[in-house]
Amino acid sequence: MRYSIVYSSNTGNTRQLAEEIEKQLPAGELVYCGAPDTAALQAEVLFVGFWTDKGSCDEKVAELLKQADGKTVYLFGTAGFGQSQQYFDQILARVRENLPAGAVYGGGFMCQGRMPQAVRSRYEAMQAKEPENARYKMLIENFDAALAHPNADDLEAATAWAKSCLA
Repeated sequence: MRYSIVYSSNTGNTRQLAEEIEKQLPAGELVYCGAPDTAALQAEVLFVGFWTDKGSCDEKVAELLKQADGKTVYLFGTAGFGQSQQYFDQILARVRENLPAGAVYGGGFMCQGRMPQAVRSRYEAMQAKEPENARYKMLIENFDAALAHPNADDLEAATAWAKSCLA
């Protein structure tokens, strides 16, 4: 089955997943791998990766998804917060809203990813204004935990997921 891997990556996390998935899937069936481009639509199956932007995907990915009529689409992504499958499922549901009625959603995979240092700086500034606010402490702790992601376990899980999609 011919497939494409399309991804948008703001900090390199989603690119890591996409590159690992590309290494593990059959090379002979790969039509396209790279940034959102209509060339990817030549395949029957699309693996579409995204970084989480305000709880969904960025606009380039959204626009490509809207053109995926008649395709089977598998979504994968990264998010700065990663301690809840429920949170990941909510993101995937919002991203899926970009698919046309004629597309088939095959499933999704998400894991936690690193965030830019500017995010931690913003959290620290908020905490400095309200040192007793437990939420700001939690945000900083999550930021620090996210620095280790995607890790080897995340990459292994992503490739196992992608292989199962084509099985």
